[in-house]
Amino acid sequence: MAVISFHPPFLGVRLMRSRHVMVAATLLLSAACMNDSSPTRPQPTQAAVDSVTTAPCEFRAVKGEPPSWARTGFTPGVEMHYASSSRGDMLAILFGYPLYSPPLPGRGNKILWRSRAPLIPSEPLRIEARLNGVGAPTRITVEGGPGPSAVDLPSPGCWRLDLAWSSHTDSIDLEFVSR
Repeated sequence: MAVISFHPPFLGVRLMRSRHVMVAATLLLSAACMNDSSPTRPQPTQAAVDSVTTAPCEFRAVKGEPPSWARTGFTPGVEMHYASSSRGDMLAILFGYPLYSPPLPGRGNKILWRSRAPLIPSEPLRIEARLNGVGAPTRITVEGGPGPSAVDLPSPGCWRLDLAWSSHTDSIDLEFVSR
């Protein structure tokens, strides 16, 4: 018994043609991927690398009534400058706004720290400040924990302050301007 298969003549030509197209496309694509004469990516400049590795200043001073959890002791409706930490657990009420480096004579950089997180009595607020978020820290300790303080930093610019208090941590960016 003979098996007869029938393929229309045009189907064989189409299959052969599509195989050739596929093989040609694959070869062209492979050659394009391995071509050494493709344009090279420009290498970043040192300034571009520095701008990526240096954290941008995220300082945002708000003028208004602080959040309800930070208003204790203030007259309702009183507006003041303040900044919130990145997690929102600490508020810096800026009585000396703007902050100056070096500080103005007779007027310090007065900051009242208010914590939303529970406090452990007598534990200090420890601050490690870094200009633009990098480099060696300037260390400040606020005895007794979050409360009134004077924060004087050695040069103007944006300072990232890493905060640690009562087993909590957070960070805040503060801008110090030159006088």
